[in-house]
Order: sequence, then C-alpha cells, then structure tokens
Amino acid sequence: MMALAKSSHLVDRLPKPRGRLTADAPLGPQTWFATGGPAEALFRPADIEDLATFLAGVPADVPVTVLGVGSNLLVRDGGIRGVVVRLLRGFTTIGVEGHDVVSGAGAPDLNVALTARDHALAGLEFLSGIPGTIGGALAMNAGAYGGELAQVLVWAEAVDRAGRLHRVGPEKLGFRYRHSDAPADWIFTRARLAARPGDAAEIGRRIAEIDAARTESQPRSRTGGSTFMNPDGHKAWELIDKAGCRGLRIGQAQVSDKHCNFLINLGGASAADIEALGEEVRRRVLEQSGVSLQWEIRRLGVPK
Repeated sequence: MMALAKSSHLVDRLPKPRGRLTADAPLGPQTWFATGGPAEALFRPADIEDLATFLAGVPADVPVTVLGVGSNLLVRDGGIRGVVVRLLRGFTTIGVEGHDVVSGAGAPDLNVALTARDHALAGLEFLSGIPGTIGGALAMNAGAYGGELAQVLVWAEAVDRAGRLHRVGPEKLGFRYRHSDAPADWIFTRARLAARPGDAAEIGRRIAEIDAARTESQPRSRTGGSTFMNPDGHKAWELIDKAGCRGLRIGQAQVSDKHCNFLINLGGASAADIEALGEEVRRRVLEQSGVSLQWEIRRLGVPK
C-alpha cells in the first residue's frame, strides 16, 4: 500500500531565517483583547538583516502582516493568513544621540518616554500615554495628551516587501490625524525622535500625570485601547454616550462603563462579539447623531 503524501504547510514555502518561524501560532494571547485566531506562520526576526532577507524570499502570493504588542488590534477568530511578523528582541534597543532618542520599532512607547526622562530630555512624555510600540505609532501617527509622532519624528527606517531598506523624514510619510501614507508593504524598524533639554524631575511628574489620567479615565482590563477616531468637531466617547451605548453588551463583549470609547472583553468574548459590538455602536451613533464613526482599532484576519 502506498503511503499517503504528507500535506505541505505554508512554512515549507518560506525562507529559513535565523530568527524563529512558527506554524499555526496562537495570536489571541499576544493581543490586549486576549482573543482571536492563529497566525498561519509567525516570524520573529533576529535583526533587520534577517527581516530583509526573509521578506525578499517570501513568495509574492503570501500576505505579510505586522503585529506589535497587540494593542489597538483585533484579530478575527479565523486567524491571519500568510506570515505575521513580530519585532521583538533585536528591535527594542533605545539610545540617545545628542538631544534625540533613537529607538527600535519594537520598543514600547512608554520605554521611549522613560529613556528620555532618564536623560533629562523633554517633549516625548506623551508617548507614555500610547499603549503600543514605536513601529505601530509610526504606522498610524499615534498621539495622546497633546502630542503625536508627526511633531517629533526626525526620520524613520523601514524594510519593504522586496527587502529594501528605506529612511525617510516625516514629510515623506503624509502624516494626518491617526494616519500615515507609508506604503502598505513597509515594516518600520527604527526611528529618530527629536527631544529637547529639560528637567528630569519635571518630565517625570508629567509622565506620572499622564499615567494617573489614564488610570482615572480608562479601563485597564482586556481592551484594545481607543476604539473609534474622534470625528471632526466631536469626541467619539460623547457621541457613544449620547447614543445610549455605555455598558452595552454582546456576549462577553461590553462597552466600558468607565470610558465608552473602549470595548472590553469580560472574559471569553470572541473577536466576532467584539467586532459586532463595535458595529452596533457605530449604527446607533449614526442613527442618533448622523455621525459615522471610523474604527481606530485595526481589525485583521478572517472570520471563523
């Protein structure tokens, strides 16, 4: 009797990197919502050269998606097809050059703010209020508490799908409110951010104020962060509240009672529950105010 041929997996078609390449890797536990399906293939590059070489060898028909620390993100229950890239060790180094901070794209925004504080460099305190990494902040011109990436970026480096390295200034990225015009196939790897000399104690106090404000106003449970962008002339949370959505639930997904521009996983919520809740909020707000809310949270992958 002939032996059955072993079915191939996507990883069999991919280059063999120096970093880690894992088939069918669970992604839910790696996101702040703590739900969602797996990555068909998960790649953790060892360094920029490993990333560039790997991307250059990925077949053209295989999609590539970048995952940061899993904030501001909802992975649908069917998971993400193709390759998911996570920039961990090798992309988290933070250094100071003159009055600027140079950070790997995998470094948490908070760590960049704290490094600036430790070197008495002001102007980057707002980063402590952004739940994510520098790479994710670049991709969406993230901002909070009076600051945004567009105001402090000197240059950013990225690797494209062909494995080519690019270095560009903010004028090339087309920054707008919570948006960048960076090519869709770019993976940011490093950035230089401008700061200015300041008083370390005062910088520390400002970071503590931001942390206290977040603790007071935002849930610290399983959430993806701010769900919808603020429409021109409006605050998303006020529109949601006026539409009667505070505390609204679908399954184990709920609009936060504390800040109603946050959706939370009460425990056991599927990604479908969370997305359906968000769409119901959008429907009610549109019906009540005529304003169409736009998702700030990225929704990736396929339904189950």
